[in-house]
Amino acid sequence: MKQISVPEEFMINIVNIIWSFDTETKKVLVLLVKSALGTNVDHWGLPSTLLRPTENAEEASLRLIREKIGLELPELYTEQLATFSNVNRVLDHREIALTYMTYLPYKPELTPGYGAKEVAWFSVDYLPEQFLLSHQSESFKTLSEKISVNDFYRSMPQTPSIKELVCDHALILRTAFQRITNRLDYLPTILLILGDSFTLKQAREVYATFWKEPVADIDNSNFRKTHAHLFLEIGMEHGKSGRPAKLYKLS
Repeated sequence: MKQISVPEEFMINIVNIIWSFDTETKKVLVLLVKSALGTNVDHWGLPSTLLRPTENAEEASLRLIREKIGLELPELYTEQLATFSNVNRVLDHREIALTYMTYLPYKPELTPGYGAKEVAWFSVDYLPEQFLLSHQSESFKTLSEKISVNDFYRSMPQTPSIKELVCDHALILRTAFQRITNRLDYLPTILLILGDSFTLKQAREVYATFWKEPVADIDNSNFRKTHAHLFLEIGMEHGKSGRPAKLYKLS
């Protein structure tokens, strides 16, 4: 049998989609990093790091959060998304990406860590065929739903535009949005971004983004009938004027 050697430049990249929520704007947030190193300098992308020989992938995903924004998180906040191994995803060497999603129940202050020139929370809005991530004058789109994975990789430019997310991060984000949207009716872990408790209105505000519709169009009574079995009632919201709302957590 012919022996196949693995090239020395083979790398495993850990990529983390970090979600949060802005209680003032009622927007779902995604963390993006502007690189300070290598060929991606001054380009925005998802937080990423190379897997070290002394750690497993889950440890690397948590180290990434610690190094990029200075947060220590328990493993329960992080889940695996998918593996991206197309041979064309990185042009000058062979690299696969193991991707994770992390849910932050608050919006922490950001301090750029090693390899990051800037870090920022990007607000999520929706378009007919993709999602839009915006922060001040910067904006990026996830990959259109009409573009196939193979077509995307075949058309990747030799020199990425500074107006696009690095590498295949637009595709990784599309996959993350699809995963969360597909699970909203049975495993809405995205609601972890609301903290230990939330009202049904807050849940609808999160759902509205992924369902691509105004929150006012999601009837509260119907939502309660179709999704309340996913939540456990734990008390009442106090300290606000008007009738107190019921508080829930994921069941």
